[in-house]
Amino acid sequence: MSLELYYWDGLQGRGEFVRLALEEAGVDYVEVARGKPSKGLGTKAMMAVMQSPDEPYPPFAPPFLKDGDLVIAQTANILFYLGPRLKLAPEVDSLRYVANGLQLTIADVVTEAHDTHHPLASGLYYEEQKDAAKVRAHDFIDHRIPKFMSYFERVLAQNPAGDSFMVGDTLTYVDLSMFQLIDGLLYAFPRALKRFGEHYPRLAALHDAVIARPNIAAYLDSDRRIGHNESCIFRHYPELDKAAT
Repeated sequence: MSLELYYWDGLQGRGEFVRLALEEAGVDYVEVARGKPSKGLGTKAMMAVMQSPDEPYPPFAPPFLKDGDLVIAQTANILFYLGPRLKLAPEVDSLRYVANGLQLTIADVVTEAHDTHHPLASGLYYEEQKDAAKVRAHDFIDHRIPKFMSYFERVLAQNPAGDSFMVGDTLTYVDLSMFQLIDGLLYAFPRALKRFGEHYPRLAALHDAVIARPNIAAYLDSDRRIGHNESCIFRHYPELDKAAT
């Protein structure tokens, strides 16, 4: 049975971190919400799982993954499950927890990036909170991006196995997720990150190395890859971007 990934159609979002792992591994999977309702797929099929009165542990929100009867929710949790099965996790058990910790830290950055355009309430439109968004985004650019990126750069520099990968000496799902995080930030804040490679050379090299991987390159060039857009987590609003201090 193919793995089933459930996430909103038309969005990269948090589901993209899972997609990248599945694509790198070259495994078969079904994007349920993007499928045809005539085949029992589509957004209604995803909502049916979330709202099912018969599901003993229903997921709160996508992304979630189905592997047979097992339902796994939350991006980091999904990747913690998939990593060993896709050979995208460290072989040493102790390092698997390091990888999970880094993935959770990436999730923290993703949340803060989202909050730059929705700083007051997720139920309000961006246009209803633009003034607060500008304050939040500029603080994110000046303080939070440097704090997080400096940390991730240091993780690469201090990796005992070398600075090519975030954990250990081979590619893991954390490297793929780091690519996605950087790619999203570059899209949302091109002025702020104009000198990204100069400030964070190891992270920039990792980003480019992931792009060059054959399976990832093929995926990025396919119609399976949803483009960045202003309905997603990483949004480019010129008024929120600025040169970093």
